[in-house]
Amino acid sequence: MPVITNIEDLRRIYERRTPRMFYDYAESGSWTEQTFRENIRDFSHIRLKQRVAVDMSGRSTASRMIGQDVAMPVALAPVGLTGMQSADGEIKAARAAEAFGVPFTLSTMSICSIEDVAEHTTKPFWFQVYTLKDDDFMRRLFERARAAQCSAVVVTVDLQVLGQRHKDLKNGLSAPPKLTLKSISNMMTKVPWGLEMLGTKRRFFGNIVGHAKGVTDPSSLSTWTAEAFDVALDWKRIAQFKEWWGGKLIVKGIMEPEDARRAVEIGADAIIVSNHGGRQLDGAVSSIRMLPAIMDAVGDKVEVHLDSGIRSGQDVLKALALGATGTYIGRAFTYGLGAMGQAGVTKALEIIHKELDITMALCGETDIRNLGPHNLYVPQGFGDPTVPL
Repeated sequence: MPVITNIEDLRRIYERRTPRMFYDYAESGSWTEQTFRENIRDFSHIRLKQRVAVDMSGRSTASRMIGQDVAMPVALAPVGLTGMQSADGEIKAARAAEAFGVPFTLSTMSICSIEDVAEHTTKPFWFQVYTLKDDDFMRRLFERARAAQCSAVVVTVDLQVLGQRHKDLKNGLSAPPKLTLKSISNMMTKVPWGLEMLGTKRRFFGNIVGHAKGVTDPSSLSTWTAEAFDVALDWKRIAQFKEWWGGKLIVKGIMEPEDARRAVEIGADAIIVSNHGGRQLDGAVSSIRMLPAIMDAVGDKVEVHLDSGIRSGQDVLKALALGATGTYIGRAFTYGLGAMGQAGVTKALEIIHKELDITMALCGETDIRNLGPHNLYVPQGFGDPTVPL
């Protein structure tokens, strides 16, 4: 067993163990991947203030996200196709998150269904929904989430149209995947992955197949996905979803102050500053650079969370010090899942937590809720996207 000390170690194992089609699905962005790269890079422009001769005993990373106690303000982001990274992947990730004490967010485009995850966990999880045209399907989706006792719904608002991801197109990654001789040959070299997949009954989109109108088997899924997303989405539609759901609602995909204000107006309980991990609008500004402006606009009116680019506990600390009350990891936990299954997700969380705890101590803080701009050196113009870094 290799010594694993950081998220990059997990990524390298993940790359070796997982079929290229699914590795590329996670580890890529749209078009030139500029935003994908800058999401990660821009954290490095923020420097930390080291403090000494401070009593570092009794440290706590415990906090709350939308009223829920968390061991650290880090949730597992919704990631589609997680069950193809590792057999029953959504169940494994949800169990790891539950044991660690952080939220797990199940994607609508998961392999394991809402009911599958609920059956194999004991605490409420969050459920992510896309903005789809089919009212009947959406209503039933919310009903299923309520029946599974999901404690929050995350509405993704930045996927009305799909950003072009070159690797996915070349690999035949779609819903369902288009298998080619090349992809099959690659899968045959991933023996442990293949044996796990043969041992599970969950290989298709459990929230869609058998639930969406006309989607009775995987072969009919591609037509549905091509027509399902609502290109006419507006804020009235999002408000309608909140009414249908009736519980805590988080809006994911906010990148501009004006959109943040609109989310507040429709009654969102939290917003997630996110550019979909660089998988939608390539050329968009990194999430961490947009956080200050969005905090200025709505930070005292709604919980502001941050997603996209987090690969370390130090990244988490920087986002929190800039005002976020919560953060999300998507690729970081996916690396762990593909590398080592549930144990790998736990390892990713342990790495993030250890880095967060030690960095907080070296910054002279013992309570994560006390982090603020006083812990950072932020470059002039960092929060102004028109200023080059």
